[in-house]
This record gives sequence, structure tokens and C-alpha cells, in this order.
Amino acid sequence: MTATRPDGSRTDEPGGGRTRRRAVAILAVTGVLVLLADSGTKQLALSSLEGRDPVRLLGGAVYLTLTRNSGAAFSLGSDYTWVFPLITAAVVGWICWMALRLRSVPWAISLGLVLGGALGNLTDRIFRAPGVFLGHVVDMVSLFDPYGQAWPIFNLADSSLVTGVLLAILLELTGRQRDGSRAPRDRGPAPADGGASAAGGDGARADAATAEPGAAGTGVRAGAAEAGRRESA
Repeated sequence: MTATRPDGSRTDEPGGGRTRRRAVAILAVTGVLVLLADSGTKQLALSSLEGRDPVRLLGGAVYLTLTRNSGAAFSLGSDYTWVFPLITAAVVGWICWMALRLRSVPWAISLGLVLGGALGNLTDRIFRAPGVFLGHVVDMVSLFDPYGQAWPIFNLADSSLVTGVLLAILLELTGRQRDGSRAPRDRGPAPADGGASAAGGDGARADAATAEPGAAGTGVRAGAAEAGRRESA
């Protein structure tokens, strides 16, 4: 892991390699679990919801409605399906680059959620109809309306992506860094002890300077009196 010296510089402590391997392992496991869960729920939706009316759950708060989406949320970009695999590939590459200095478990979970969600939808784009990089994503969860009028119909991969991004924002706001350290907080103005000490020292020197002429005068007068006594004698 990375430690911070009193002078603000950083140094690698023993065991940092183990910490990094653990974080990367958690990222990978999280991503694989999300990918498997997403694939399983999509296959279950295809086998049980095909040709059926929407299934109402939780008093209408949730509906299970099978749909295939060629675009993004709200059907945005439905004519540019081939763009989404490229975006996903860029996201996966960015996560791999981030993993090079990853030592934080919370960040590992966040990036794993994003990675699993991205790969889940990328799998649909590659392997589902109508063709490679043109495949439609399987969605099945609709909120408050059976046909996505209140909120876009989504899947587990979408939920994982959103959760991972929100967790990343929270980690940034709380100052948690990907290397396991915490961002330094802003410090207030320096205490005035040094200034007070300096002022006290200046005052003492001024008092001494003021007292020195008086002391010198007293010495001169004492010397003159002694000389007078000697002359009288």
C-alpha cells in the first residue's frame, strides 16, 4: 500500500503488492458475478416472458416486460447500435488501466460493477440478433408502468452500471483514492502561536533596549560619586 510521509511525499510499504492483487481479484470476481447473473436473468426472461403480458409485482411498482432495445435509455441512438460496442470497449480499457494502481476494495467493487454491467450489454450487442455489433439488448424490468412510460425498461447490467457509478461518485466525495489512500483535507490558517512568540520576543528586546540607557546612566553616576569621594580623601 502507499503511505504518506510527514513531508507529504509517498512511499510504497511492504505488502502493497498483496493489497493490489486482492483489489484486482475483487474487481474481477465482481465483474464475473455480475456478468453471469445478467446472462442468467436475460435467459430466464426469454424463456418465461416471451409472448406473455407484463407480470405485475409489488402492487404495480414493478413490472416484468420482455423487450429488445437497439439503443440506449429512452431509445436514444437506436439507429447507431454499432457505436455502443465501441463505447463499451473504451470503458473496459479504462477500467483495466485503472486496475494498474488499484489498492482500494471499495473502488474495486465499484469498478467491478461497472465492468460486469458493461460486459453484460456488450455480450448482447455481439451475440444477439440481428448481427454482430448490431445485437439488441434484452431488457425486462419496468417501473410503475408495464411498458416503460414512467422509466425506461432496464436489466440487471444497467442496474449494476448505475450502482457502480454512484458508488464511485460517493468514494470521490469522501476523499477515498483508488490507491487506498485518502485525499488530504484543506487545512485552516496556521495557528498564531509563532506570531505571538515573535511578538513577545520583539517586545522583550524593546524592553531591554529601553532599560539599557537607564542602566548605563546609573553606572556613570555611581562612577562620578566614587571619584568625588577619593578626591575629598
